[in-house]
Amino acid sequence: MLILGLDPGSSSTGYGVVDSRSGRLRVVTFGTISPPRGLPFLQRLPHIARSLEELLLRVRPDAAAAEDIFMARNSRVALKLGHVRGAALLPLLTAGIPVHEYPARLVKKTVTGYGAAEKEQVRRMVGILLGVRTDDLALDASDALAVAICHAHSSVPLRHAVARG
Repeated sequence: MLILGLDPGSSSTGYGVVDSRSGRLRVVTFGTISPPRGLPFLQRLPHIARSLEELLLRVRPDAAAAEDIFMARNSRVALKLGHVRGAALLPLLTAGIPVHEYPARLVKKTVTGYGAAEKEQVRRMVGILLGVRTDDLALDASDALAVAICHAHSSVPLRHAVARG
């Protein structure tokens, strides 16, 4: 099963695809989508959506996973993140790819054993679990791979946004 993990962000959206077969994980691809600097916020959204559409055509994942929505201290930041998340998830939902959501603490606990792990700890463990050099792994991409790993290890996803028809 090919699983696409996403870590939406307006300046950098991380993605990572893992192949999960017989309890073994193999990294397929990972990286970040970074709209051109200086682009107004709303113009970043189509760039993110188009980039994900292109990724879906290349990789053709069976499922996708993203961190569940969380409470932010700054409501403006939370609203912007919601916009980016919508732009990132829309191509998946339109393509009929099942999207599963996991709380950040569960993702961190699955990968590191500790639900309040720092981003650097997540990156180190993702590197170990998937055999990827952490020098080559942006934090946003490692977070996306962590979500994909979480989904691969979850027998019953917590929430389904959509299922294939």
